[in-house]
Amino acid sequence: MVTLVRDCVAVWNNCLSVVRQHITEKNFDTWFKPIRPVSLDDDVLTIQVPSQFFYEWLEEHYVHVLKKAILSELGPNGRLEYSVIIDKGNDKSGSLAFNIPGKKVANFKNELVNKAEPQLDAFLNETAKYRTNLNPNYTFDNFIEGDCNRLARSAGLAVGNKPGTTSFNPLTVYGGVGLGKTHLVQAIGNKIVADNPNKKVLYVTSEKFVNHFMESVRTGSIQDFATFYLNVDVLIIDDIQFFSGKEKTQEIFFNIFNTLHQSQRQIIMTSDCPVKELKGMEERLLSRFKWGLSADMQQPDFETKMAIIQQKMDAEGMEMSPIVVEYIAHSVDTNVRELEGVLLRLIAESSLNKKEIDLDLAKQVIQSIVCDITTEVNIDYIQKSVCEFFKVTLDDLKGKSRKKELVIPRQVGIYLAKNYTTLSLKTIGLYFGGRDHSTVIHSIETCEDMMVTDKKFKAQMIELQKRMKLKNPSSNA
Repeated sequence: MVTLVRDCVAVWNNCLSVVRQHITEKNFDTWFKPIRPVSLDDDVLTIQVPSQFFYEWLEEHYVHVLKKAILSELGPNGRLEYSVIIDKGNDKSGSLAFNIPGKKVANFKNELVNKAEPQLDAFLNETAKYRTNLNPNYTFDNFIEGDCNRLARSAGLAVGNKPGTTSFNPLTVYGGVGLGKTHLVQAIGNKIVADNPNKKVLYVTSEKFVNHFMESVRTGSIQDFATFYLNVDVLIIDDIQFFSGKEKTQEIFFNIFNTLHQSQRQIIMTSDCPVKELKGMEERLLSRFKWGLSADMQQPDFETKMAIIQQKMDAEGMEMSPIVVEYIAHSVDTNVRELEGVLLRLIAESSLNKKEIDLDLAKQVIQSIVCDITTEVNIDYIQKSVCEFFKVTLDDLKGKSRKKELVIPRQVGIYLAKNYTTLSLKTIGLYFGGRDHSTVIHSIETCEDMMVTDKKFKAQMIELQKRMKLKNPSSNA
């Protein structure tokens, strides 16, 4: 028995020597290093691979190399069989696997043509522009902890200390706009990089991930795409909800997720809602998301806002009396991003006019600022306003129903998003249930036409914009 084990290891090592001659070192590390030789029975070599996806990828992309290696070591009657792990098991039970029988090398019809391997250069040149894509200013040191984010921060710190080895894998941080989700997940990434310089950490927005995948499909470089993402140690995906309705993107991400998770590499995600409320996602993907921890980020309480204000002023080297700090904390009842925006404008006013930031100046400036905030136009504000005006739900706006009473509010929301935000048509479509470019354009054109031909509809639009305190967009006289 010992001899058989030694023989199978020796044969597989010789096969690897052949494989190395025909593929890049990066692809070798990704697809062949995780393989383990299991047994050698006559001319049948059995190897163990980490997942079904792993097996399928080898068969699709590297079968020609494997044929050459087996032929070289075992001759024309040689066979390669796979043992595929389907359950990694635990301390009490071993892993569960199933075998996939192989074919004789002689039956491969000697199709051993050396195919040119797709080049990674173009894709890597694109991704190398941002490397980790982390903002070094986002750290745990300047992330203010409060009741609103304590669980998320604690979990994030645990992941930062031991990426991939805690039960928080994946870690999903969810919450509304401007509450610090991006700050927190990038702080995790920055800590990992600082403590483990050799670990490959990648932060990427979901929109960037989708664009990369679409480009790889267009250029026939899906293998390069998958290889790149499978080579990271920590993958951080921002705004995972934008994968909604994108079946092919979800499929490739499912496979990447499985492989990274099985090799104990860390996955971190953000979302605008809890995992269980994500719409348009495959059930098998949602089940994977639930393996780890979901931690919410809420609007900051009064004490947390005061701490944020004080930290910001200290960082700017400016003083602010406690009474002014309290006034601002009470006046800005939105999110962290807006609170920081208020402080920047107040600091600018003080610096430009050479005035001390006292209560009178704060009241004078904050009055207009708070007014601006309450009517700030973003996609959340637009959707909320449209839902209230037409008495529909957010699910109605994002849903598939073609009922007129739901289609019109949906089209109005898309129209307002186009005219009052800087979002691309593609991104607007994602916010409205993953609708495509042509649907978004049709909605905008329909609203424009109805404002000309339907007096009742035009009156509704005027009233809605008045309630939202919006000025008519310059593009519509």
